[in-house]
Amino acid sequence: MAEVLNSANPAWLLPVLLVLLVVWFIYRRRAGGDHLQRVLKEIAFARIEGLVVPDSDGGEIQVDYLLLTSQGLLILHVKDVQGVVFGSDKMQDWTVISKERRFTFSNPQPALYDRIAAVKQIVRQVPVEGRVLFLDGAEFTKGVPSMVCTVDELLEEFGEKDRAAAQRKVEAFKPHWELLQKHALGEA
Repeated sequence: MAEVLNSANPAWLLPVLLVLLVVWFIYRRRAGGDHLQRVLKEIAFARIEGLVVPDSDGGEIQVDYLLLTSQGLLILHVKDVQGVVFGSDKMQDWTVISKERRFTFSNPQPALYDRIAAVKQIVRQVPVEGRVLFLDGAEFTKGVPSMVCTVDELLEEFGEKDRAAAQRKVEAFKPHWELLQKHALGEA
């Protein structure tokens, strides 16, 4: 009888729970990334990741994602944070509070404005929008600052039900898109 009680010792339970937790965490990260990739594919007719363009000060500025949409060009600055985000248009630093930790980061809006301005310098006649995109796991409980959205909100705002009609709109932006690509490659 003592052997039966010892074999029921839950010492094996902790390692199994840790493995399950790691697998769940990896799945959640990949699922969020897959969701983003599906939405980007749906709203963008072309895209460039990690684009570097000249800025107005003679330097360079990096863009996480530049998308060619039926509404013009869309710059995305992606933030992958987990927890409650406290930020506003006028706050210099935003704070994230999760169960594990608390940290701050600089308000991403000024850098987004700089990215928009740099792209507009090259493609003056095309509408250029920008969004700070928070992936799943971020929650704004005190209001959402301007130019901030989630993946689902991005799809709602930039998604097109009539893809053929959207494609005709995009054709007008193609020469500007190509010019931007040349600038990014240093050919212009």
